[in-house]
Amino acid sequence: MTVARVLVVGLDPAKIQGWDPEPVQAAIARGQARFDDHGIEADWCQVALDENPAGAIVEALTRKDYACVVIGGGIRKHEPLLEFFEKVVNLVRQHAPDAAIAFNSSPEDCADAALRWLR
Repeated sequence: MTVARVLVVGLDPAKIQGWDPEPVQAAIARGQARFDDHGIEADWCQVALDENPAGAIVEALTRKDYACVVIGGGIRKHEPLLEFFEKVVNLVRQHAPDAAIAFNSSPEDCADAALRWLR
């Protein structure tokens, strides 16, 4: 049986200045556990906006074959990051053209977002 592999792309909460990353890191850990609960292999690509995030995303996308890529709300929901969000979507289309693209509502429901496309 082939196990679906998912890539979750999001901002690295430890590299965002001016706020406490611990609640988000805890939510990410709970989200990772949900993938395990469903028997889904998930890789995480957490980027910092000032450290070549596009390069890190391309590297992650080309490392393995993914059935689905989940793009996190930190990238999607913050209006000043609209152009970056567009870039991420197009990087996925270019470097993982067979992968479904999904969107979560929180770090904890990444598995649910992926499952909508993996069924």
